[in-house]
Amino acid sequence: MIKNENEKLSPFHITVLVYMTQSGIVMFTLPRSLADFYGTNGWLFLFICFVISTFNIYLISLVYRLGKGRSIFEILESSIPKAVLYPVYFGMASVWSIFGCMIGKKYVLMFQMIAFPTTNPMVFKVGVDILLYLLLLKGIYNISKAATLFFWMTIWMYPLLLVFLPNFEWVRLTPFIFKGGHDMIKGGAEIYAAFLGYELSILFFPYVDKKKKAMLAIYAGNAFLTLIYFSLAIVCFGFFSLGQLKKLLFPLIDLLALIHFPFVERLENLLFGFFLFLILITVVMYIWAGLEAVTRITPKAKSPLFIFITVLVTFCIAIIPKTIDQVNAWITNLGYVVTGIGFGLPIILIIVLLIQGKGRESHA
Repeated sequence: MIKNENEKLSPFHITVLVYMTQSGIVMFTLPRSLADFYGTNGWLFLFICFVISTFNIYLISLVYRLGKGRSIFEILESSIPKAVLYPVYFGMASVWSIFGCMIGKKYVLMFQMIAFPTTNPMVFKVGVDILLYLLLLKGIYNISKAATLFFWMTIWMYPLLLVFLPNFEWVRLTPFIFKGGHDMIKGGAEIYAAFLGYELSILFFPYVDKKKKAMLAIYAGNAFLTLIYFSLAIVCFGFFSLGQLKKLLFPLIDLLALIHFPFVERLENLLFGFFLFLILITVVMYIWAGLEAVTRITPKAKSPLFIFITVLVTFCIAIIPKTIDQVNAWITNLGYVVTGIGFGLPIILIIVLLIQGKGRESHA
């Protein structure tokens, strides 16, 4: 693996990496979910998700400050026997890796359905996993540089939302808030999954320059993602009626299909292809996080052979669900666990650090 111990993640790299990890497959269905579960002006729920995710990032920043930038694994292993931690590491690695591979599987199913309906979707999954393997070989610093490149390759798509402003009608937003929704608690958990990805920043501690404002960069990435989600959601709520939004399977793709240029046909297929770069970074980061956890069990986890085996295993697991509905069920259930890890792990680390601090004071 190509690795330079002197290279550190800059605040800009962290911001882009957090944003690229968060912005994934949920973007295609987010407006419909907001309309379905929260009804009129459902886009306002995004601000609730932003507050919750910001609080979670605050917990992560507390761990960073109390632990003085130490790796979370070092913090845990200094107080808890490794024999107890190994099953925990393996569990986290499994959840993160499978969650990432299911996100990739959903993208290839959508791509197959839109562009190549007669082709086996696993053919596309092979192509995605080859890119995944090559990125994982390079390590987190080079992944962040690739994420920055992909960021500049995709960010130009969002101004296309301005095309729909002439047909935007404020009356479609209505003065009512959260009317016509259902299962708000369950729906809220599913919609919150659109923000997941920032929690992996807790693994960045050994890779950041401690003289930089690394934690502020995580806040910035999350805030930028919220701005993108807000823009997309409010355009959809003002362009489509509430009834239309509830019926559209992929509102974002329906929006893209309405953009016409004289020199390009089926522009939505081209633009959908660019979203591969966003999905790829999301998948890479979750499997990278899994490898980071397994590395504490065996140092060989970062070898090319072990990475290849990991990608192969996740590919085999991705074969199990055959339809988008089945993949959605996997993503939803795993999303609950990932959310639990995202909140539970920083809380446990804070408790451990406070106990360690009291222990040092007593010893002194």
